[in-house]
Amino acid sequence: MKKRRSFPLHILVFLAPAVLIYTVFMIYPLFDSLWLSLNNKSATAGQIFVGLRNYQTLFGQEQWSKPFWNALHNNAIFFLIHMLVQNPVGLLLAALLGARIRGGAIYRSIIFTPTILSVVIVGFTWKLLLNPAWGISRSVLAAVGLSALDHPWLGLESSALVTLSLISVWQNIGIPMMLFLAALIRIPEELMEAARVDGAGVWKIFWKIQFPLILPTVGIVAVLTFVGNFNAFELIYATQGRTFFGYQLQPADPFMGSAVAGIMLLIILTGVLIYLFGWQRRLQQIQY
Repeated sequence: MKKRRSFPLHILVFLAPAVLIYTVFMIYPLFDSLWLSLNNKSATAGQIFVGLRNYQTLFGQEQWSKPFWNALHNNAIFFLIHMLVQNPVGLLLAALLGARIRGGAIYRSIIFTPTILSVVIVGFTWKLLLNPAWGISRSVLAAVGLSALDHPWLGLESSALVTLSLISVWQNIGIPMMLFLAALIRIPEELMEAARVDGAGVWKIFWKIQFPLILPTVGIVAVLTFVGNFNAFELIYATQGRTFFGYQLQPADPFMGSAVAGIMLLIILTGVLIYLFGWQRRLQQIQY
């Protein structure tokens, strides 16, 4: 009779610290926020269970629904700019660096450096650089003959969102670049050599061989961009000093804020599930 193998308990020893830390700082706050969204203030200033009433208020009262839909619209634009600028440029940089250009390691380090900087530091730095009173944006634009483009980028409603998006792109472009580069490096060189022998150029090799083989990575980068952008907070707060429903000194409503967080969690979860069951399942399994 075959002896039943015992469960490897050493795995629990190694997993326990990470699971404990993740539970304390991620899982517990998540469920606590969801529970808070189902409560509200009582007549005695205590906390009482109200069920889905906060969510009904969020969508039923213009005081709350109008800023919510406006914020969701801004989130969508923020995400689209990253998808249309950050990821394609990151893919282009990865393709260039994957061609083993001279000094590639130095270029990778320079491009990736902003990613490891604090978002708060990046926000305050760009706020100072773009300040129309003492920032250097005016002198830089004047030096290249583009003085007509000088205006308070972060101070105008028409340009603030796009400016913030591009600042975020500048900081985070190293992440998709490194993910794409790792995927490109995994492709066997023999495939490219065979294509060159058949007369294929660099552009054709990329679109006909390399890009189809890194489609799983393209999907992963897209879903990471989606989750990250719909969670964006620090950069906006550092540059604009704004929260969801007002400015820094405006009193907040933790119950309604938790309801908003619950809706955003649902939106993010829906996007991830669409990726898993819509995109990922259709990709062919590639074996190298």
